[in-house]
Amino acid sequence: MNDRRRWIWLITVLVFAAFVYWLHPILSPFLVGILLAYLADPLVDRLEKLGMSRTWGVISVFALFSLILAILLLVLVPLLAKQLVRLYELAPQMLDWLQHTALPWVQSRLGLVDGFWKFDKIKAAITEHMGPTTDIVGVVLSQATASGLALLGWLANLVLIPVVSFYLLRDWDLMMAKLRRLLPRQNEEQVVGLAGECHEVLGAFIRGQLLVMVALGVIYAAGLMLVGLELGLLIGMLAGLAAIVPYMGFIVGIGAAMIAGLFQFGGEWYPLIGIAAVFMVGQALEGMVLTPLLVGDRIGLHPVAVIFAILAGGELFGFTGVLLALPVAAVIMVLLRHMHDLYKESDIYDGQIDPDL
Repeated sequence: MNDRRRWIWLITVLVFAAFVYWLHPILSPFLVGILLAYLADPLVDRLEKLGMSRTWGVISVFALFSLILAILLLVLVPLLAKQLVRLYELAPQMLDWLQHTALPWVQSRLGLVDGFWKFDKIKAAITEHMGPTTDIVGVVLSQATASGLALLGWLANLVLIPVVSFYLLRDWDLMMAKLRRLLPRQNEEQVVGLAGECHEVLGAFIRGQLLVMVALGVIYAAGLMLVGLELGLLIGMLAGLAAIVPYMGFIVGIGAAMIAGLFQFGGEWYPLIGIAAVFMVGQALEGMVLTPLLVGDRIGLHPVAVIFAILAGGELFGFTGVLLALPVAAVIMVLLRHMHDLYKESDIYDGQIDPDL
């Protein structure tokens, strides 16, 4: 690559970064729409192979997604809302339990000095911001009224997402073909190959890991509810969401479930053993069934790379950065792998460079 091409690529990257930085407040619905179109494109392609037109395939997929969303809104959301309200009501009692039972026990076992936790100040600060538990509806309404413009903007973005997704999904193959025709003729094969590798990495991770997250969320929630944990559905769903990073869902879920179980069941061991068994079974199913079946042996993103990418993207560009984090990480991973291969084939690695140079 000559100096002119290097400058062109450098300027392109800088312009893209500046574009994201200046416009990131309005990019979120478009990025979510692109993500949904990317995830649904293989399903529409299968419907096309069955003889359905592209437009009707998109309409069928949207109808299926709308049906699933309606079921979730009618069944799952009310249950989660009840558990969130219950968590809000139990928070002061859990703080008292931590202050008078759990933390003193830890303090006595570790030999910490009295007043080590300074829990009174923490509890006072939390309670002051929470307010009375019976006024949760009033709190929500007051916040919505105080930020009416933000609420309208959020609703507008929510309506914009399916519109963007529909048109992108309908014209996805056409846009990909046009982008390919814009590539420099001498580099088309190389760029398409790199893009295919990025698609393999990103598709394997996002599509496969999303399915793993949903399956683990169902397993954890169902198991915790069978054990009798009062907040089982909420904790199970949160553990499934945290499973976007391998093992993170297990760590977050079993930690939160054990704390809730200790608070609810006290010193009873059988419910706590049941909670541990739920997460052990879920982890075993993830490693032996879900991940091999849904993700397969395709190259994915390392858990550390996922954590760093999400945190870095959120720090730099907020929610827009979080959405861009994984695609950028996939591209960087593919480029680093090619740089590694080039290095292994270079004279520097083989030690054949003239020492006088």
